[in-house]
This record gives sequence, structure tokens and C-alpha cells, in this order.
Amino acid sequence: MTDPVSILQSLIRVPSITPADRGAQKVLIDLLEPAGYACYPLEFDGVSCLFARIDGPALGPHFCFSGHTDVVSVGDEARWSRPPFAAEIHDGVLYGRGAVDMKGGVAAFAAAALAFGRPKQGSISFLIVGDEEHTRNIGTVRTLAWMAENGYVPDVCLVGEPTSLNECGDMIKIGRRGSLSGHVTVTGQQGHVAYPDQARNPLPVIGDIMHGLNGLKLDDGSAYFQPSNLEWVTVDTGNKAGNVTPAQVTATFNIRFNDLHTHESLEALLTQDIQRHEQGGITVSVDWIRGAESFFSPPGDFATLVQDCVEGITGIRPVLDTIGGSSDARFIYKYCPVLEFGPLCGLCHHVDERIPVDHLTKTAAVYRAVLDRYFSG
Repeated sequence: MTDPVSILQSLIRVPSITPADRGAQKVLIDLLEPAGYACYPLEFDGVSCLFARIDGPALGPHFCFSGHTDVVSVGDEARWSRPPFAAEIHDGVLYGRGAVDMKGGVAAFAAAALAFGRPKQGSISFLIVGDEEHTRNIGTVRTLAWMAENGYVPDVCLVGEPTSLNECGDMIKIGRRGSLSGHVTVTGQQGHVAYPDQARNPLPVIGDIMHGLNGLKLDDGSAYFQPSNLEWVTVDTGNKAGNVTPAQVTATFNIRFNDLHTHESLEALLTQDIQRHEQGGITVSVDWIRGAESFFSPPGDFATLVQDCVEGITGIRPVLDTIGGSSDARFIYKYCPVLEFGPLCGLCHHVDERIPVDHLTKTAAVYRAVLDRYFSG
């Protein structure tokens, strides 16, 4: 089967809500094994993963497609206009959870690879995981380690995450910003609001901290990254009384940072700024929760090749950018050059997630063109 629409429908009809696979990766195995791929189903701490590879008769480069078959929950199913796991097509649009993020990309590159066939030299592989939408970050990390142990490190990797913003083909991701959260706790002394001199209200202090960090300019951005930004997300005292000043307040912020920073550099910078607000009877502490580091895969021949192929199929020259959240490419870049290219990203995780069929077929055509160009030498 080389039709991306049929492949996507088969994948969507498996409700693989993260991290449960429920047979989604078997859909790929049943397609790839008859085409000559050696398939290696893997499991790490309960996470289903798949590595599949086909070799040509002569030595050559190793091209890897990477993606995930897990999806987020559907939320309130009653709000969906179409059943989220039926993969119905209406007016040229395919509906279903994972249609965009990212079973659409997986279906497109599977169809492209099957249509391309066995390379004359070199290898094509698939790195598929079942926990990208989960918080444990096990699948890609452990599968990459397994690949390295077995001599399967690719020369380049293309991740099929949805990257297009306004038109199919307008953006390729060459990196992503990092993420760092801070929980700031200010502790004072609870008291009656009528006797403020007998209490130490932590709320004015957290207000000063929030105001100070809100106006802090972290940087102006860099060559391929937008400026880093800090956003406050919660403030909580746990205080239910209207006549009592709280003993403690905690506020949480998240920073999305570019390649000018690391977790360590930001923690050092902001801890000093936060703790200077300590005063008599008031203590201030900050606990850090590290997400992904920023990563960057410098543009070169591979990026130009993919740009050429996207432009040849869609008529649009994609920009190289790093906007958006994190992806598993943040682990892959440590092993080989990695790019992300896939369908429109606007409906990721939405009710009525859907993809226009022509966008899916264009994406598959781009992947096929990339294989043709890459293995042409």
C-alpha cells in the first residue's frame, strides 16, 4: 500500500492515546515487512517503539524518518462533529485524532518510502515511538541508544512533525527553543488583616518579584531563534479566608529560551534576582523544573535539499525556523543532522483535528522527492 490516505485511516482507527500503543505500530510493521524491511519492535519501561530498516545491495548513506504513533486524548468526545477514531473523509478533509499530530506525517513518509522501494545503495529506516506526547521522554532516547549500540546511527534524519504554519510547505524546523519552569515560594507570617504589623504578608513581595521578572529582557534573539520569553502561569496562596493574610504564596513561570542560554545559565541569572527580595521575616526560594534544552541543527546541504523538494512540489520556498514547542528532534540532533517537515500544525490537539487530503498527498510527494534526491547521489 503506497496511498498515504489509506495508511492514515488505518493508523487513526487505532486509539493509541499516549502511552498505550494498542497496535498502532503493528499497522506499520504489516506494511513494511512485506516490502523487505527488517522490523524490530522494541519496548522500554512499557513504551512501545519500532525501528525498521531496509538496505540496498551496496553500501551508502543511512536516511531515517522519525515520528510517533501516540496521540493526546480526545477530551469531550461530544464536542467532535465526527468520531475521533473513525477517520472519516468529508469534503476532501480527513478527520481524526492524530490526523495532524502526527499520524499524518507517519502515513506520508511510510507511503513515500514504500513507493520509493529499496535504495540502490544505502539504507532507509524508521524510528517510531509511542510516548512523544507523554512526559516521560523514554522512547526516542532509548531507541536511539539501541540504534547506536547496534550500528544503526543514521547520517540524516527527517522528523514528520507538523511544521507548516499558513500554507502546506511554508516552514522547515531546524531547531527548537528550550523550556525551563520556576516555582517561586515566598513565606511570611499569617495574620489578621486588621493587624498588619503583627504579620508578614508575602503577597506584596511576590508581586514585586513578578513585576521585576516580567520586565526582564533576556535577549534580542539570535540568527535563527526568536527572543526568549518568560511567562507567569499560576499564583496560589491556598487562602480561603477574606480576613487573613496568607503565610505563603507560590507563583510559577515558564521560560522558552533560545540558543543564547542553557538551563544552568538561566537558573544562575534568575535565582540571584529572585532571592534579592528576601527581607525581615520574609524568605524566598525557587525550585527549578527543567524541560528540554534548546537545540539547533545548522542548515547545510540537507536543509537545502529538503527546501528544494518542498518548493518543487508545493511551489513555496520554505523558511528555516525554530518556533514552536519541543519535539523529539531535540534528542536526535546529538546523533546526526535533523530537520522537521510536515503538514499544517494549526489543528494539533484540537477538537475535530483534521487534515486536507491534498495536504497529506503533497507531504507524501515531498518525502518521496527527498528520497529521490538524497539517493541520487
